[in-house]
Amino acid sequence: MSQTGSTLDDSVINWLLESDPSIKWQTMRDLLNKPESEWAEERKKVEFEGWGAKLLSLQDEDGQWDGGSFVPGDFSEEKWKTEGQPWTATYPTMTTLRELGFDPSTERAKNTVELLRKNCRWDHDGQPYWDGEVEECINGQTVAVGAYFGVDISHIVDRLLGGRMEDGGWNCESERGSVRSSFDTTISVLEGLLEYERVTGGTPESIAARKSGEEYLLKRRLFRRLSNGKVVDEKYLGFYDPNRWNYDILRALDYFRYQSVLTGSSPDPQLKEAIEHLRSKRLEDGKWPVNHECKGRVWFEFHDGVGKPSPWVTLRAMRVLKWWDEKYPQVANTPKD
Repeated sequence: MSQTGSTLDDSVINWLLESDPSIKWQTMRDLLNKPESEWAEERKKVEFEGWGAKLLSLQDEDGQWDGGSFVPGDFSEEKWKTEGQPWTATYPTMTTLRELGFDPSTERAKNTVELLRKNCRWDHDGQPYWDGEVEECINGQTVAVGAYFGVDISHIVDRLLGGRMEDGGWNCESERGSVRSSFDTTISVLEGLLEYERVTGGTPESIAARKSGEEYLLKRRLFRRLSNGKVVDEKYLGFYDPNRWNYDILRALDYFRYQSVLTGSSPDPQLKEAIEHLRSKRLEDGKWPVNHECKGRVWFEFHDGVGKPSPWVTLRAMRVLKWWDEKYPQVANTPKD
């Protein structure tokens, strides 16, 4: 293992290994290159210990969370205005369980899929949960979750392909007249298309759409306007934990890392500026902080507060830099400004 101060800092690795089982098993797989026989055993604990177990313990008898699909069953427009968007219903919880690595082959996972098929309907127009709804950002993550948990969601993929914009990406505001793609929606759709491709092999059309969405982000260096090169949103340069629907450059970089692992492609040089920004955000103790949090109802927090080191952000940052530095070692261990 590399010495203290490098991308794989011993003390930080140990800190991650002492964290939640969802962090530990991914650290073993992505940072330590442990064999599947070792990390798979740790992954099983997600269902029974820590964050994953806590979320599963909060599941309703009908398979949903907090009585609803996108928002809780007791939520209202007034609550949305005063409390902010809630994150306790089925959609955000299933997305989080996928990110934690809850094993889709377990009986608990399979039972959840069937219960949602029977009982969960979208707030938009009562559509069955696994049929998706109309907003591309929601459908993108429904594809990611559905594919991960073994659901046939090819019909939602087809709908996403039809919603791709001329600039190559997607925008959930398209139904309200938007004609330009957004970073937030595009990354949600890309994650869905890539997971669909991992599970099914994809189709020529879905692969072409995935590549066009990637090019949309790459042309903009993940955070700049194509028109004038200015930063689109300063929040893109900080990190969320978890992201929910929010975009940031770490989410995008981790996507491109995962895409590279799955397809065998090399890291695109156009990612370099975002990579160096990520490197510069490392704290003195070798960890990375969470910079933003999503306001609104949550079951519990996954971090110790804004500005504090985050296991999830640190894990993602370290595996992104490990991947990049293995291909471009000449930029490894660049001193911080």
